[in-house]
Amino acid sequence: MIDPVLDYDPKSARTSSGSAEAVAKYLVARNLEIPFVIDTHAHADHLTAMPYFKKRFGARTITGSRVGEVQKTFRDIYNLGADFPVDGRQFDLLLDEGQELDAGAFRIRAMHTPGHTPAHMSWQIEDAVFVGDTLFMPDYGTARCDFPGGSADQLFDSIQRIYALPESTRLFMCHDYQPGGRDLRFVTTVAEQKRSNIQLNERTAREEYLKFRKTRDAQLDMPALILPAVQINIRAGAFPEAEANGTAYLKIPLNLF
Repeated sequence: MIDPVLDYDPKSARTSSGSAEAVAKYLVARNLEIPFVIDTHAHADHLTAMPYFKKRFGARTITGSRVGEVQKTFRDIYNLGADFPVDGRQFDLLLDEGQELDAGAFRIRAMHTPGHTPAHMSWQIEDAVFVGDTLFMPDYGTARCDFPGGSADQLFDSIQRIYALPESTRLFMCHDYQPGGRDLRFVTTVAEQKRSNIQLNERTAREEYLKFRKTRDAQLDMPALILPAVQINIRAGAFPEAEANGTAYLKIPLNLF
C-alpha cells in the first residue's frame, strides 16, 4: 500500500476512514496480504492513513531514511519541543537508496528522489515506479519545490534518474489534476514523459527548468491542508497526544508563512 489517504474535513477538523475502507474492501475481497504501508514523503495535501493499514492488516510503516530532516524542520515550525523525535522512529522501518523489501513474489526497491522534499522516495516494483510527487502526467508537468527543504535543482536530477530507466518502465502518478477537464489518468511511461512532459522533457536544459520552476512556484498558493497534514504525517499518521480533556489538538502557526 503506497500513499494511503485518511479523509479530513477542514471545516470540522473531523477525520474518517472511508477512503481507506474502500481500499481495504478491495484487498479483503481478493484475499490479499499487505506486509507494508509506504509513504513516498510527508505529504502536504492529505493526511496519511498508515495507522489504519497497520492496525487492520499488520502492515509495517515505511518511508525514506531522511525523513528526520523534514521532522526537524517542522518540529521547529510547529514548536513541538526538543523532546519530539526527529530520527524517524515513528515509522517501523526507514529505507535508504537502493535498499529493497521482500513482498511476496516481488521486491520493492527504494529510490531517493529529492526535490519536492529532501526525503522524498520513489518505489520501484519490477517494471513499475511509484513516483510520488516528482512527476505528474506529461500534460501537467512536475511537482512544486517551494516547501521547506525543497529544491528544483535536486528535482531536476531526480527526474533525470527516472528518465534513465528503460523507456517501457511504467510510472504511476500520485496525483492527476486533469488539465482541460480530460479524463483521469494515473499511469504513463518513461518514454512518454521524456518526449512530452510540458515542463521537463529530454530537451529541457537545467537552467531553463530552474527558472520556470522558481517562477511557477512563486505563483502557487499553499495546499489547503498543509498545516494540519504535515504535523500528522511526520508522526507516521499518529495524532498528537490527547490533552487532559481527552481531545487531541493540532497547532496552526499564525502569520508564519
